[in-house]
Amino acid sequence: MKITGLDLEFAALPAPVPIWYAQVSVQQWQQAATAVQEEGGRLLAIWASGAIQNVAVSEIDIRAGAVFCSYVTLEGAFWLALPLTSHNGVASYPDLSGVFPAANRMQRAAADLSNVHAQGASDARPWFNHGAWASDHFPLLQDPEHLPVPTPGPLVDYPFVPVQGDGVHEIAVGPVHAGIIEPGHFRFSVVGEHILRLEQRLGYTHKGAEQRMTQLPPLQAHRLAGRVSGDSTVAYAWAYCMALESVCGVTIPPRAAWLRALMLERERIANHLGDLGALGNDVAFAFGLAQFSRLREDWQRVSKAVFGHRFMMDCIVAGGIKSDISRAHKDQMLAQCDQIELEVRKLFNVYEAHAGLQDRFMVTGRITPELAARLGMTGLAGRASSQTWDLRCDHPFAPYADLQVNMATHHNGDVGARAGVRFDEVFESLRLIRGMLLDLPVGATQCEVTLPDQATRGAGWVEGWRGEIWVALDLAGADQGNRILRCHLHDPSWQNWPVLEHAIMNDIVADFPLINKSFNLSYSGQDL
Repeated sequence: MKITGLDLEFAALPAPVPIWYAQVSVQQWQQAATAVQEEGGRLLAIWASGAIQNVAVSEIDIRAGAVFCSYVTLEGAFWLALPLTSHNGVASYPDLSGVFPAANRMQRAAADLSNVHAQGASDARPWFNHGAWASDHFPLLQDPEHLPVPTPGPLVDYPFVPVQGDGVHEIAVGPVHAGIIEPGHFRFSVVGEHILRLEQRLGYTHKGAEQRMTQLPPLQAHRLAGRVSGDSTVAYAWAYCMALESVCGVTIPPRAAWLRALMLERERIANHLGDLGALGNDVAFAFGLAQFSRLREDWQRVSKAVFGHRFMMDCIVAGGIKSDISRAHKDQMLAQCDQIELEVRKLFNVYEAHAGLQDRFMVTGRITPELAARLGMTGLAGRASSQTWDLRCDHPFAPYADLQVNMATHHNGDVGARAGVRFDEVFESLRLIRGMLLDLPVGATQCEVTLPDQATRGAGWVEGWRGEIWVALDLAGADQGNRILRCHLHDPSWQNWPVLEHAIMNDIVADFPLINKSFNLSYSGQDL
């Protein structure tokens, strides 16, 4: 497999979706970014590993790990590895943010965690390090078996970009918010109610999850993966298990694959129901909040009855799923699909006919298709701006290849379009769930997973309700206890948080909660 215009051969990874891996030189690293952009592809993720060994090759040349990136084209996903050397104690690689703007924050995160820096980047401010650890402490360079107690660093003012002019003032929101929303700081530059600029600062919920992954047995680490972002527990657990099963050369039983997809679509519907109610609430349409909250609660209670957990946490395990479903469970879910569809169609008509709601939805927070493509917008929000990417359609694996998913897209790119995609995806997911239940294969729901003797790598790639979840896994061989060397978990919010800064421009302060909710991005999912 090749990327057009790049003279580089890739090795296929044994995953149910097309994923290729290659080690590259510095020159090829830069060429790949340009080639993918020219081909209309997207940047999926950037991450780094710590030092491979601490043996000095010379006084100024030390092995310093590697930086990785993954790209998406119509052919599949491409995972590139660039080995690094450290010169005068600094490991660096060519900046990608000039080609893919979404790279900037991922590169800053890699610098904070692994002391690997993007050379020539225009923005090198800390991302994760808010002063909780010293500037010379890098969490992913620590020995996971003997973690030191980090020494706090000095608290310094974060250099927000100032906006100046007659009548311009700043409104600081967060990082602590009312209710249970996770922490994030939003700095608005405004003239009156008119927003000139928004700058975000996130990273407040850093938990050390990726370091913790290296301390867990590979066959148990799906439990932590499922807790990266609680509203996407099915997608993350499946992506991790897909990566591990790829490493182990395991193909899960057909029934297990279909039941995983069933849970994934139930997760998608639960989140869309919650968001549609919250969008109504943000325009003072309390009726919408009440009705969709009721439907979401009913939906999650059935998930609890069938799978043992409202969010279906810990239901996906290595090799399949934790437990099977009964005929009574199938009948219960089929009946609920009919009931939910009837009520959601009525509410869709109410939303469409409500003049006040539509007045707030239309044109608000608009991202044009051209801007969306340039910024690398992805997932649900991207499809509302004509970005026709959906892994279930582009590279369908079981059972999606049999069910033929209809991709939901809109072109306006505003709050109304993002709400419209949610409605369309609810109806399509209900259709998929019916198909899965009616044609569910018989047989086992789990198979044995044996860890390999040799060191190897694998990847998982799943279309969660927000967008693509990517998991890259490096596993040591049996001689090193089959431990996890590196596990990078990527949330689509990395791509879409910067887009939100553009969506709010030229709107008013009162529209920010509505626009923010129309994206509904994860704080926790990108603050590992």
